[in-house]
Amino acid sequence: MSDIFQEIDEDLKRDRLAKLWARYRVYIIALVIAVVAVIAFYNAWGQYELTQRQAEGVRFAAALDQVRAGDDQGASSAFADLAANAGGGHVVLAKLEEAASKARLGDVAGALALYDQISSDSSLDSQYRDAATILYVRTALGQGDAKPLIDRLKPLTDAANPWHGFALEFTALAQLQSGDNDAARQTYQSLAADQTVPAGARARATQMLAALGS
Repeated sequence: MSDIFQEIDEDLKRDRLAKLWARYRVYIIALVIAVVAVIAFYNAWGQYELTQRQAEGVRFAAALDQVRAGDDQGASSAFADLAANAGGGHVVLAKLEEAASKARLGDVAGALALYDQISSDSSLDSQYRDAATILYVRTALGQGDAKPLIDRLKPLTDAANPWHGFALEFTALAQLQSGDNDAARQTYQSLAADQTVPAGARARATQMLAALGS
C-alpha cells in the first residue's frame, strides 16, 4: 500500500515540475545562457589580458635593450609610449625608466617631474612611491638647495621602511651639500652601524666617516 502512495507522490512531483518547466522554461534557459556567456567572457578577457601583459613585457624588454645600446632618446620615447598605453605594473616601471632616460639625456627637469608624479600618486604601492622619491633626490642633488631634499627623504629614513638605507645615504649627501658636516657625520654613523642595510652602504658610510674625520 505504501508503494502506491509513494508512486502517487512521485507522479504529483513530476506533474508539478512539468508545469513549472512549461511556465518558466524560457527564463530558465535564458538564465543558463547568461551564465555560460559570463563564464565565456571571463575566460576570454583573462586570455586577452594575459596576451596584453606578455606583449607589454616584450616591448619593455626591447626598450631596455635600447638603454643597454646607449639609445636613450629611443628608449625614452619607447618607455613614454608604454607608460601611456600599458596596464598593470608596466606603467610605473616604464615611467621610472623614462625618467632615468631623460636624466641621462640631460633633461633633469623632465626626469624630476616624472619622479615627482610617481612619488605623489596615492594609487600606487608605497614601495614604488618611495623608490621614486629616492630617485628624485639622487637626480636633484647638485641642482640647487639641498635642504628640501632632506625633508623629502625624512619619512623614508625610518628603520621600518625598506628603502631607509638609501634614504640615509642620500640624506647624508644632501647634508654635505648643505654644508652641515656634523649632521652628515651623524647620519653616516647611523648608517655604518645599521646591520639591516646592504654591506656596500655600510662600507661607503665608513669610508665617508674616515674622510670627514672626527
